[in-house]
Amino acid sequence: MKPRAWWKRLLRWLLAAVLAFIATSVLVVFVFRFAPVPTSAFMLERRLDAALGGEHGLRIVHEWTPIEAMSAQLPIAMVAAEDQKFPHHHGFDVEAIQAAMADAEDGERLRGASTISQQVAKNLFLWSGRSFVRKGLEAYFTVLIEVMWPKRRILEVYLNIAEFGDGVYGVAAAAEHYFKRRPDAIDARQAALLAAVLPNPRKFRVDAPSPYVQRRAAWIERQARQLGGPDYLAD
Repeated sequence: MKPRAWWKRLLRWLLAAVLAFIATSVLVVFVFRFAPVPTSAFMLERRLDAALGGEHGLRIVHEWTPIEAMSAQLPIAMVAAEDQKFPHHHGFDVEAIQAAMADAEDGERLRGASTISQQVAKNLFLWSGRSFVRKGLEAYFTVLIEVMWPKRRILEVYLNIAEFGDGVYGVAAAAEHYFKRRPDAIDARQAALLAAVLPNPRKFRVDAPSPYVQRRAAWIERQARQLGGPDYLAD
């Protein structure tokens, strides 16, 4: 085979692979626009880590719950804690990204500026860790989600796949695990406690909140009230 013909064939294969990936990802995102999400990439990764690490006692707890069956305090607490501009941006908080980059240039530690939409894209479809490839795919899936899903659906999926403790995923599992309540019975304080551990749910605990978690939960409650409470997220 001539070298030129070999390169042409390789390029055709690469193009076919890229087109197949785009078609498949668009289809999956479209399906999850309507269907309950049974698991996430992060849940599967945690199962694999546990199997490889010999953590045979790990139990993944997850229960899909429609947003209509959740306390109205839960969505606003998560938005107040993680992404207060969520109803207004298109997947990316440009001002937060610029501020984080400016802080990094000044020698400060690089801090996250991920929106809820970006976190859904990452947790649902990708893997943990940092790399340019993963960030590029995160941006790609974020755009798909923002284009194909309404904001209410993005928030619903986020509330169902976020990790609130090792092996505890979604607000329904967290409400039962920590408070012995259904998600529609969670009050503002309990919602704030759940949101307060999101920066690092395997370090911070809902059931034994540190002084930091308690202070952060109080701040989240104040922020939720100042935003206007659940009405802030009204369609």
